[in-house]
Amino acid sequence: LTAQIGTVVATAGRIATGGGIIDPDPAMGHAANFLYMLTGKRPSQFEAKAFDVALVLHADHEFNASTFAGRVAAATLTDVHSATTGAIGALKGPLHGGANTDVMNLLLEIGQDATDQKVEEIIRAKLGRKEKIPGFGHRVYRTEDPRATHLRKMSEELCTRTGHRRWFEISQKIEQVVKAQKNLNANVDFYSASTYYALGIPVDLFT
Repeated sequence: LTAQIGTVVATAGRIATGGGIIDPDPAMGHAANFLYMLTGKRPSQFEAKAFDVALVLHADHEFNASTFAGRVAAATLTDVHSATTGAIGALKGPLHGGANTDVMNLLLEIGQDATDQKVEEIIRAKLGRKEKIPGFGHRVYRTEDPRATHLRKMSEELCTRTGHRRWFEISQKIEQVVKAQKNLNANVDFYSASTYYALGIPVDLFT
């Protein structure tokens, strides 16, 4: 089922942008194949490793909303496809896995040409209007989400290698402002946004 989902999502994403269907390469792993089938180019070893780590960091976590939804469905003895569909439905929400989509939309709204001063002004204004900044805070962690620590480093190196460093720099500035103003730490969704974008994954496929 995991292999099928990766193949279907990557292929759907490729068709949506006018590309032809690409068969997975059995010599490559799950993360590398997803990027290959989606973008049409074989990812570098670093790109494949970065995406693989991101997937593991998202999967290997506590008893969150989507895990709970999937287990409730499975407890009724429904089939595994239905239980997984229920879990994905919960994950899709902007207060759960959908947050990284909102983070990237925020970055795109700000624009990569914005100065650090402009970024700070925009974020302070949003906070002043009581708007939530996506990708911050966590119901379990009262310190930094340990997964965010890894993704921050990954985002910096990946964005630098792929010519998207400004997205990382803007993310870092937003993090500094929110930390100073609200004392909230970035969670796993915050830096996964720029990481996925640098890998060539369309925003609507993030979750």
